[in-house]
Amino acid sequence: MAKLAIIGAGAVGTAAAHWAAVKAVAEEIVLIDIVPDLAKGKALDLAQGAPVEGFSARIWGTEDFSALSGSEVVILTAGRPRKPGMSREDLLKSNLEIVRSCAEAVREFAPECVLIVVTNPIDAMVYAAFRVTGFPRERVLGMAGVLDSARYRYFIAEALGVSPRDVQALVMGIHGDHMLPLVRLANVVGIPVTELLPAEKIAEIVERTRKGGGEIVSYLKTGSAFLTPGLSAVEMAQAVLRDEKRVLTCSVWLQGEFGFSEVFIGVPVVLGKGGMERILEFELTEEERRALKKSVEAVRLQMALTGL
Repeated sequence: MAKLAIIGAGAVGTAAAHWAAVKAVAEEIVLIDIVPDLAKGKALDLAQGAPVEGFSARIWGTEDFSALSGSEVVILTAGRPRKPGMSREDLLKSNLEIVRSCAEAVREFAPECVLIVVTNPIDAMVYAAFRVTGFPRERVLGMAGVLDSARYRYFIAEALGVSPRDVQALVMGIHGDHMLPLVRLANVVGIPVTELLPAEKIAEIVERTRKGGGEIVSYLKTGSAFLTPGLSAVEMAQAVLRDEKRVLTCSVWLQGEFGFSEVFIGVPVVLGKGGMERILEFELTEEERRALKKSVEAVRLQMALTGL
């Protein structure tokens, strides 16, 4: 029986639990949070939707991290959200200790799981979790590229007035201002976006993708994006739990791929039962390589701040 654990019963964690139940990705879903009764209440509220939606997973909440035991996938969402004017880097120090303690619990109670980190700044936090757990790189992944690529695809579809399902586009690099939305590979059912939109509009979409999270924060005032981040993490979890061999962009530990080593960065990977099965490496243009290098440099600075 597949078991999914979600650490953090805030907006993103609750959204992930909701999507996981609706998409039936696991027979058991446990929501964990240190705030007394919070996870229990969120889980019960969600579970009561089963007769209406028709899902049958066992959904429950707890403050006890031993509930991680037996989980094949753990999604880590615990941490403080961004506020207006706050960068992801501003979150690093406050969220580092949260991620460290959660990673220690994962190491103790779910030593064979695939860990998906959602807490911002993602690339630095997944590095922290990687160091603390000591898991092989295949089993520690950062959720970023799935979300960033979804935003990129949506903005392209919106501009063209087509279904987002028919847009394919890839965002690599850091989950932040130096991310790399690849323009030359973006297409609508194989037709290059460069043939369908003027360069100025494409540049506008690329910039909006880079600022996508900040735009939502500016509207919400007291929180950050949660629905699509939760869904993006579940998309990754589903690929692992169902051994789907999906090609998704995840923040992973590079060991020479794309010319970089010992850094977490978003690249396209094949996800299956054991986590990352392989990285899909391809030739970048000189301009793309320079942009990816900026991402790597930004992540290295964040990693250094963790002290790990």
